[in-house]
Amino acid sequence: MSDALFTDFYELTMMAGYFDAGTADDVATFDLFFRHPPDGIDQVVLAGIETVVDELVDLRFDDDDVAFLASQEHFPAPFLERLASQRFSCDVWAIRSGTPVFGNEPLLRVTGPLLQAQWVETLLINRVAYASLVASHALAVVQAANGKPVLEFGARRAHGPNGALTASRAAIIGGCASTSNVQAGQRYGLPVSGTQAHSWVMAFPSELEAFRAYAEVFPADCVLLVDTYDTLGRGIPNAITVAAELAERGHRLRGVRLDSGDLGELARGARAQLDAAGWHDVDIIASGDLDATSIAALERADAPIDAYGVGTAMVTARSDPAFSGVYKVAEVAGRPTLKLSSSPEKTSNPGRKQVWRTTTGDIVGLDHERHEGRALLEPMLRDGRRCSDTETVDTIARRCREAVAALGDDGHRREIRLSDELAALRTRLIEQFRD
Repeated sequence: MSDALFTDFYELTMMAGYFDAGTADDVATFDLFFRHPPDGIDQVVLAGIETVVDELVDLRFDDDDVAFLASQEHFPAPFLERLASQRFSCDVWAIRSGTPVFGNEPLLRVTGPLLQAQWVETLLINRVAYASLVASHALAVVQAANGKPVLEFGARRAHGPNGALTASRAAIIGGCASTSNVQAGQRYGLPVSGTQAHSWVMAFPSELEAFRAYAEVFPADCVLLVDTYDTLGRGIPNAITVAAELAERGHRLRGVRLDSGDLGELARGARAQLDAAGWHDVDIIASGDLDATSIAALERADAPIDAYGVGTAMVTARSDPAFSGVYKVAEVAGRPTLKLSSSPEKTSNPGRKQVWRTTTGDIVGLDHERHEGRALLEPMLRDGRRCSDTETVDTIARRCREAVAALGDDGHRREIRLSDELAALRTRLIEQFRD
């Protein structure tokens, strides 16, 4: 099915208006950006750019799309004929996914016929905002875990099937070690992992029989869920029994998982029992409605936890599920323009722009300017055709790790400033529109 109609109805009414006014083919530039990070997020990680580029390459109205719009009896026939022959042919420049980014700087820039550039607003915000939201939450969780592996398993709580796939991919970009979502693993080449649920343990007459059965099937990768009945009274002792039986067969128990209760105290009790039995190398994995705040608390308390499993809070961005993605026109037919507001943060920046990353902060300036540092916006599409290399999720995740490390601990507080030329243009246009 085509994504051409993945748009808000008012985009189409504006497109029809441009067509009628004779401005549909005026060259326009739009910027995609955000105003401020979601609550609880220090550092925003950009994600979803490569997904958008893939979709835009093939974006066009098919016969079914045009027939549906005709059935609405809202649009004139000449406009529908224009759509029937429409292929997305804009230039798209973007910052690479996995890059830490900041408010009020262009993340993606679309330049082309006004009708087309307007058309993709909804699609761009939807694809980039949610992916960046999850990637940013994943980074926060991974940083809270102090280098310990974080496993993403939020598919069952994600917002629909597409949301689950996007979330798994974004979580890996943000630094998670694996996902439980097998389809995401297949589609995007992500590492997958998983052990067992309480239903496995409850399906056997006893917990020990359940553990033994699992160890029989997966002796080389056995992690046991120990909190179905009595974590320290029965779960850990039964896991120790199975660890000894595995050792007799030349294998080792890889880990135990705690999924409820006071995870810090249970982890300490589990570690004490495992160590006393000689199983110092058995990992303790904690899960159970964790987020960055609760993981940070466990780390501050020196809980003997070796890895974390995180689902709901990360893929739903529960602390603040809204990402302030904005798509504004910055230039039409060579005329720079801006959106004026009594709220300074909602006044947009005019003109076709570039972003330069320097050692002291990012500079947002006009595209023809030259500044120190590295230009972040790169060409992705020219005339609607890909002109950039495709990247694996592993490559993007590596970029995220390296870029975040390069910014340092206070990187999220870096200064973002407008170039003198852009600031002067902005001031002049504000005064002009106010007059």
